[in-house]
Amino acid sequence: MPAARKQTPVRRLKAASRKVRELALVGHALASTRHPVMAQIVPMRRCNLSCAYCNEYDDVSKPVPLDEMLRRIDHLGRLGTSIITISGGEPLLHPELDDIIRRIRHTGALAGMITNGYLLMPDRIERLNRAGLDHMQISIDNVQPDEVSKKSLKVLDKKLQFLAEYADFHVNINSVVGGGIKDPQDALTIGRRAMELGFTSTIGIIHDGDGQLKPLGDEERAVWDEMRSWNKKNYSRFNHFQEAIANGMPNDWRCRAGSRYLYICENGLVHYCSQQRGFPGVPLAEYTKADVKREFLTEKTCAPHCTVSCVHQVSYIDHWRAPQTSTISPGNAAGSEAGLINIRL
Repeated sequence: MPAARKQTPVRRLKAASRKVRELALVGHALASTRHPVMAQIVPMRRCNLSCAYCNEYDDVSKPVPLDEMLRRIDHLGRLGTSIITISGGEPLLHPELDDIIRRIRHTGALAGMITNGYLLMPDRIERLNRAGLDHMQISIDNVQPDEVSKKSLKVLDKKLQFLAEYADFHVNINSVVGGGIKDPQDALTIGRRAMELGFTSTIGIIHDGDGQLKPLGDEERAVWDEMRSWNKKNYSRFNHFQEAIANGMPNDWRCRAGSRYLYICENGLVHYCSQQRGFPGVPLAEYTKADVKREFLTEKTCAPHCTVSCVHQVSYIDHWRAPQTSTISPGNAAGSEAGLINIRL
């Protein structure tokens, strides 16, 4: 069994630099509410998998042209965005992904990526290193592939070994319970393997193929509690909201989607999140700081039952200030896969 990733001088230097930048963005977020903290941007809607619970992919879309992606990233930079996370579909299918990552770093933002990991090979990981990727998250749903998900530890373990050996960026492995996952114990196996290889490990609650959520069963809850009891460095301190989800209860919080968090689809439109596409549905090129200010003060009626982890985490920064003075009722989707990318603040 391969040992945990080695902390080489290059990795230690990059990790220290990344931590300084992370702390700076936290300070900036606390000092000012006038900019997005995180934007999630889609350069490729197509995916090489078709997980039963996912509604964020197709098998036909072409990659967004590089020039257009660069324009979108530059505009996010003008808005002052601190973290830009690439998602999909499967972003590694985009033929010019490295240039997209470089442009994100050029704006001064942290560069993150959510991937299923299938296309990771040593040379591809080295290219991501050179491009300047800061964070990667892979969600692994089970130990053995089944009809719900092919994102299994059996298939991806070799990719994780490649990451442990070659990746200079931070890697988080997210496991899940709920939503048709057959064996809750798989999450423990996946989490332990992630930490064995030197990665961080998180756990999320997943919806089913109809977008519905149910309280965790006894076995799921036991797995959930055990993983949450592991060393806190392996679980984001900003995931307290998932306790209510685990109990089938609503959350009382101020969603800052459209302001502190932006979701930009492959068509270049700004949405509250992946599950509320169409709201506000404004082209990114026309999105201004006035829009950011308005949405900061707008209550979203879908918030109590939301499971979109990154929106909760980003909004937590401002939970104590600026009561929202207007209300909008977007669609009633229950939420996306709980993992997304976990911000290690």
